[in-house]
Amino acid sequence: MLIEWIGTLTLPWAMAVGVAAMVLLVLSSNLAVQKLVDLAVYLGLSATFMGMTVVSLATSIPEITAHVTASAGILSGTLDFKIGSAIVLGSNIGSDVVQQTVVLGLVVWMARTLYFRRYFLWKSMIPMIASTALCLLLGWDGIYSRLDGAILFGIFLAYTWYLYRDERRHYHAVPGDRHTDQPAITTAAQAWGAAALTLLAMTATVLSAQMALGVIERVVNDTGVGGSLIGVVTLGIASALPELTTALAGARRDATGISLGTLVGSNITNPLVAIGLGSLVSTFAVPRPLLVWDLPWEMVTGALLMGFLLWRKGRIGRIGAFYFISLYAIYVICRALFFAVD
Repeated sequence: MLIEWIGTLTLPWAMAVGVAAMVLLVLSSNLAVQKLVDLAVYLGLSATFMGMTVVSLATSIPEITAHVTASAGILSGTLDFKIGSAIVLGSNIGSDVVQQTVVLGLVVWMARTLYFRRYFLWKSMIPMIASTALCLLLGWDGIYSRLDGAILFGIFLAYTWYLYRDERRHYHAVPGDRHTDQPAITTAAQAWGAAALTLLAMTATVLSAQMALGVIERVVNDTGVGGSLIGVVTLGIASALPELTTALAGARRDATGISLGTLVGSNITNPLVAIGLGSLVSTFAVPRPLLVWDLPWEMVTGALLMGFLLWRKGRIGRIGAFYFISLYAIYVICRALFFAVD
């Protein structure tokens, strides 16, 4: 019904609705993230584990919601299969690249220096790069089938179980991996209230994702610009804002475990859960630019980041942050110049 209503609007009004929808998407998902983090602290999880699992999953709510909503629209016939697929896949990969470059750079700029433990690099960054490589491999035939979706989501469940076992076996508090604020939730009643607010926020996220997808499809049809490019530069940036706010908040509180875990964990969650669940529902058509530019660029960015950190013994400062922010500018400019059409 929302998509049909958007079709009755003039293009300028439709774009205004789209902007409002993305603002609502960011605000509602941020509220959900905040409450889920409070619940995780109440349950006594470590900052790094929380960042890698609970927070990264929560901050991926915009991507997950957009994929599942698009899949439902594709199945119902209200969203074009190729355009809908291009929009959400472009936004997914675009969000990951933003996080690996711009968000990381801003967090480092605020913290002046971040330190990645070697154990964190091997346990988290290799799976991050591998998940992107797997998406490239599975999508090379131009389709994410339901089997592909099951593989991606199944790997996420297995990886989460591994992290949980590792957390219970090895976790002990270290500087920069602790909660420095007073917990927001101290009673069971407050926990139930936070859960209810999370559910309300996620409902608003679903509705705003529906509106945003409808508007972007309208723009694609009216302008002829590729859906994946629009997804990269609109939903991709908007979807990365929860990770940005959460990571910056962690840096301000000196809880670097949350900042690092959120950024890397979200880059694992986005492809495995969002693409996995969406593909399980409807399957997705994979535009060629994603296979020859976006996914390879995401892999290269992740590999450069890991190589840089290994070379610098796990440390990244403001000069390194500037380099990675510059990589995003190169990525977007080349995308718009050479891969504008799907």
